[in-house]
Amino acid sequence: MAARGRCPECGSESLVEDAHYAQQQLVCAACGCVVSEGLLTTTYTDEENLREVAYSQSTGQKEQLSRCLQRGKSRSCPPRPSLAAAPVSNAVFEETAVSYFQRALQLPAFHLVSLEKKELLGGCCVFVTCRQHNWPLTMGTVCSLLYAKQDLFASVYLSLQRELGLSVPALSLADLVTTHLNSFRLFQPSANVPAPFLEDKDKLLARTLAIVELASETWLVTGRHPVPIVTAAAFLAWQSLQPGPRLCCPLARFCRLAGVDLPPPAHLRLKELLEILLGMASKLSWLRGFHLDKKTVVKHIGDLLQHRVFLLKNAFSQQDGEEQQ
Repeated sequence: MAARGRCPECGSESLVEDAHYAQQQLVCAACGCVVSEGLLTTTYTDEENLREVAYSQSTGQKEQLSRCLQRGKSRSCPPRPSLAAAPVSNAVFEETAVSYFQRALQLPAFHLVSLEKKELLGGCCVFVTCRQHNWPLTMGTVCSLLYAKQDLFASVYLSLQRELGLSVPALSLADLVTTHLNSFRLFQPSANVPAPFLEDKDKLLARTLAIVELASETWLVTGRHPVPIVTAAAFLAWQSLQPGPRLCCPLARFCRLAGVDLPPPAHLRLKELLEILLGMASKLSWLRGFHLDKKTVVKHIGDLLQHRVFLLKNAFSQQDGEEQQ
């Protein structure tokens, strides 16, 4: 083996150390000749006295940090710019979300997860923080900001909740309705919204809340995603306030005008709400003379909501009588 100070091939003294995988080498910078190289492993004699140790039994599993922390990239939120649209402007919210994210990265359950799940983990921390501070942020909203699949987001969220032992309060439906309607673009004059389609925000909110309460009383809300129900209720409320020019507007166009996404189940929730309204209309004496369908019943939503307690009680008592017979 040549002396450390000179290359045996070209005679250059420009020698540098180069780590090739786990093997240290001394390489000539002029010609690339490998002057000397260390041992990749122990000698054969030494290996006879060694024994295998499973990784799960070693201390490495407990001591290993996640790759983000090893590289000094402890991020409080996913790098998606769209998550900035989430309501985390409050400093307390931000500190709490960062704290949850940093705690989660210390746990073995999140050490070897993919980068995609790491991004979703940040979104889950934001989601939990907002819900704990009674901010009606939905899982669907965060998924749309992160362009994430809801089932994958839900799995990461459940893992975070289980590993950190977090308590997340239930979502208030009234707050969700208010937040969802605040994003509508139907309250200010715009070139994209015809004048007959503009509506007063307070009137639309009050009517939508009443329809959502009706849906809750008839078990349409239980066990279902709330946003499609709120979207369908807002559409019916909007139509019922000025039926004349709005009955011909379909749900898809309404969502485009309002500037909100159309959840796929919203059409089903709309159909179920209309069936309930038709059933209630058949119990009102002054509406029995009219031939009502799913379009014309919208004109009488105000009357139906005003008498909904009596109509629902009558419908339930009649159903109980039929079951007893």
